[in-house]
Order: sequence, then C-alpha cells, then structure tokens
Amino acid sequence: MLLVLPSLVWAQKQERQMDTTYYKALIPEAKQGLLKNVSVIANMNFALRNEFVDGEYTQTRFRNEQFRLEIRGQVHEKVYFRFRDRYTRAQTSESIDNLSRSVDLAYLRFDISEKFSISAGKMCADWGAWEFDWNPIDIYEYSDIVEYADNFLTGVGASYAPNARHQFTVQVLDSRTKSFDELYGAQPNFTESKAPLAFVANWRGVLFGGKLKTIWSYSLFNEAQDGNDDAANMNYIALGNELNFGKLTFIYDFKLSQEDLDRTSIVSETVPDDIPGLEYPYALAQTRYTGHWIHLRYKVTPKVHLTFVGMLDIAEWDNATKDPANESNETKIREAWGFIPAVEYFPWSDLNLKFFANWVGREYKYSDYAKSRFGSADYSTGRFTVGFITPLGIL
Repeated sequence: MLLVLPSLVWAQKQERQMDTTYYKALIPEAKQGLLKNVSVIANMNFALRNEFVDGEYTQTRFRNEQFRLEIRGQVHEKVYFRFRDRYTRAQTSESIDNLSRSVDLAYLRFDISEKFSISAGKMCADWGAWEFDWNPIDIYEYSDIVEYADNFLTGVGASYAPNARHQFTVQVLDSRTKSFDELYGAQPNFTESKAPLAFVANWRGVLFGGKLKTIWSYSLFNEAQDGNDDAANMNYIALGNELNFGKLTFIYDFKLSQEDLDRTSIVSETVPDDIPGLEYPYALAQTRYTGHWIHLRYKVTPKVHLTFVGMLDIAEWDNATKDPANESNETKIREAWGFIPAVEYFPWSDLNLKFFANWVGREYKYSDYAKSRFGSADYSTGRFTVGFITPLGIL
C-alpha cells in the first residue's frame, strides 16, 4: 500500500493538470453568459493585384485591401453595442470627434421598443444607396462621391420601423471629423460655422413582395457662412433601388451632391493653386457631383455568381462661368467611368467566404475647358485581381 499510494497521488495530480476546468477561467463564469450575445468578426478582403496605367503594365503585388475587426452584441435586453476598427487606415486621432480616423463604428443602441431605437456614438452616416450600405469588404472599387466622403461620423440617431416593410431613420451628426481649416484651408470669403452639423433622413422600403427594395436619403451639411452671412451648405441626395428577378438582381443608385464649398475636393484638386484670374488658391466654391452606379448579379448556381458594376461620376464647377478664360461657359470638369466584371465562387454553404477574380477598369475624361485651362489630360487605370473576401466569424 505504501508503494502504491505515491502513484495514485501522482496520477491525480496529472489528471488535474490535464483537466482545464480545474483552474480558474480567464473569463469568470458569471460573465461567460454574455458571450452568447457577442460576436467578433474579422472583415477581410485579400488579393493579388496586377496593375495597369493607360494600358501599360506597372506592377504586381499582394495587398490587404480591407481588414476591419468588429465586435458587436447585446449587453442588456435593451442595450446593443458595435465597435469596428479599420487596420488598413492610419491610426490618427481626429480633431473634431477625438477618435482615430481608423475607427468606423463605436456606438450604443438603445432599443426603446420593438419598433423604435436610439443610437449614440460614432456611426455609419445613413446616406442611402446600396453601394454605401454594403459591407466595405464587398466593394471592389467605390465611386467618387463615396470614396471622398466622411462616411463615419459622431452623433445621435433614431430609427422607427412601423412594420417589416419600412424603416425611417433620422440622424444629427458632426458634419466632419477634421477641423474647418484642415479640410478647407484658410477661406477668405467664408467663415466656419459655429454648429457644423449634418442632418440625415433615410427611408428603407420593401415593396411588391420584396421585388423592389429602396434606400433613399437626404442630407444637409452646415459648413460655413459667406460674406453676407448666408449659410454655405452641402446638400446630398442618394436614391438606391434594388430589383429582384430570381437568379438576377439589378441595382441602380443615383447620387447628387451640391456643395457651396468643395467638400468632395475633386474639382479643387484639378484646378492648380497658381492659376491666374481665379479668386483664390483654396477650396473652391459652388461645385456639383453626380453619380450613377449599377450592379448586376446573376446566380449561375448557388456557388457561382457573375457580377458586373458600372459607374459614371460627373464633377462640375458652377463658378467656372465666372472665369474670364472660360469663353464657352462650360461647368463640367471631369467624367470618371468605371466597369468591374467579376466571377465569385462560394465553396461552402455554411461559411460566408468567397473567392473572386475581377477586372477593375477606370477611365478619367476631362472637359475641353479643363484641358485647355488647367492642363488636365485623360488617363485610364486598371487592375486584374484574384483573392478572397469574408466576414470571418471568430466568436
């Protein structure tokens, strides 16, 4: 018995070492139940890019197109949280909302009832249109208006869904993340607004038994006052429409941004600072951007999808008519065309992951006025990419 007893004690010690439940859990048992309502998601878009400029091959490289880590869930029956950080953007704090520009989302949602909720924090501005509403990892290339916008802003919002077919949202947000001077520079003819806020109204609808879905919105940005104390605003309309025909889905987005100060900045980037005869070498006034975006998806099989994206972005400068050198009174500065055919393959029905191969082609065409006055020249870019996309659920 004396010989056997040490062996039994040693065996029990080994059993305890192998049994992980014997040790104190890293997450206390009292809090483990919260994890049932919490998700951790790694939003990934990884690709091998082969790039071209004006038809000439320039380089091949691997690239992490998107990596956004997201944590979201319910911490109370009436309280929901969501946090998402983008690792493919510089981690620099912004002067207005005091958050890193890489942070997409950091907000709480309070569910007042089944139909009504209130959100507060840094959130996705509910612009409208399907292109912006999708997870960013699913967009191979954004159109101009969305690409140049501040899409994640701090503020409050309220949503009301009277039934499963309609949802109405209103938001009051900071109009920007940067300060006025950082965004526009010193403006001799404008002064910064004391309440630079954005007001957003959105309607999401499901009509005709789901055949037609809409995401429409109107947004007003209060940016500045001119010399006559009149408001300098940005008015933005986005109308997204999705038609479903079984295996075929067709989406058309229309976007219009009327800007008293050139918020999108494409026109300001085109006009040189030292051009003679113009008022000042700063952000220009009275610009207009119009966007048309279509998306076609055909499901050949549940695992194989064919898609096509086409887009046209038009940049105009209304004040170009005041330029003495603009004899034709032309306001158009640039047209940007885009076309993206793609093949997507979903190998597993129980995992949201797809492999893709696509071509992203862009054509930039400048008006005769921009070519003769600013020396602008047409050019094209393209890239052939192969990769994978997944909102990978870690927890």
